Amino acid sequence: MKLFRFDDGRIGVQSGNESYDITDALGIDTQMWPPVQMVQVIRQFSESAPAVLDHPKTRRIDLASVRLLVPIEWPNKLLALPVNYVAHGAEMNSANRADLNGFFLKANSSLSGPNDAVVLPDLPGREIHHECELGIVIGKGGRNISRADAYDHIFGYACLIDMVVRGKEERVMRKSYDTFCPFGPWIVTADEVPDPANLQTRLWVNDELRQDSNTKDLIVDIPGMIELISRVATLYPGDIIAAGTPAGVGPVQRGDRMRIAIDHVGEMTLDVR
Repeated sequence: MKLFRFDDGRIGVQSGNESYDITDALGIDTQMWPPVQMVQVIRQFSESAPAVLDHPKTRRIDLASVRLLVPIEWPNKLLALPVNYVAHGAEMNSANRADLNGFFLKANSSLSGPNDAVVLPDLPGREIHHECELGIVIGKGGRNISRADAYDHIFGYACLIDMVVRGKEERVMRKSYDTFCPFGPWIVTADEVPDPANLQTRLWVNDELRQDSNTKDLIVDIPGMIELISRVATLYPGDIIAAGTPAGVGPVQRGDRMRIAIDHVGEMTLDVR
């Protein structure tokens, strides 16, 4: 299945070729604050999913006629791995590596959706780069999760772009501007991704292919990320992990269009303003 948010914060699923609004079937309050509706859906999905499509309050929708929003608006954590591809470390002339330096956090407020523009801050003379990444969504929380159990804790996957201002300030600050974490267009449940360790990830800017790599080349692989992070911080349903970017990062400017595509996961096209 694919889970998505749309219009005024309603929750939808796509099963096969059909899309459904399950908001009322699950008793979701779209006005709830904080907006953790999708986190709750993910936490309860294994119990609610089998019957939700047959619920009398579930209704079919035309996915093409709705406005998709960022799938998770308020995760407990948005985590990221620095320099998790060897070639990216070489192009940045960086001694950092995910297996040596661990993870960092981005501000949750940097999350934006598939129909939101990336808004560049007014920083004359500074380069702002795109970083194409696989987004991993936690479904079952835990601490000290082993490699062997890691995939059991994954709910699904999404496209993610980790935007960054290049410079000397703390990494977290340079990556946490509003709209600096496009995420979506939906979450594909883990059972629909045949091999997360072999996903081609690509990013274009104005139809120029900039990044083209595969998750098989990750330094810290997906089970390793979950093992590493959970030794430090308890993972919760809805937490998002940005897996790291391959080589090919580069600057974007106002007026550009970025397109990210990941096999078996989806794609998004975003305006830069």
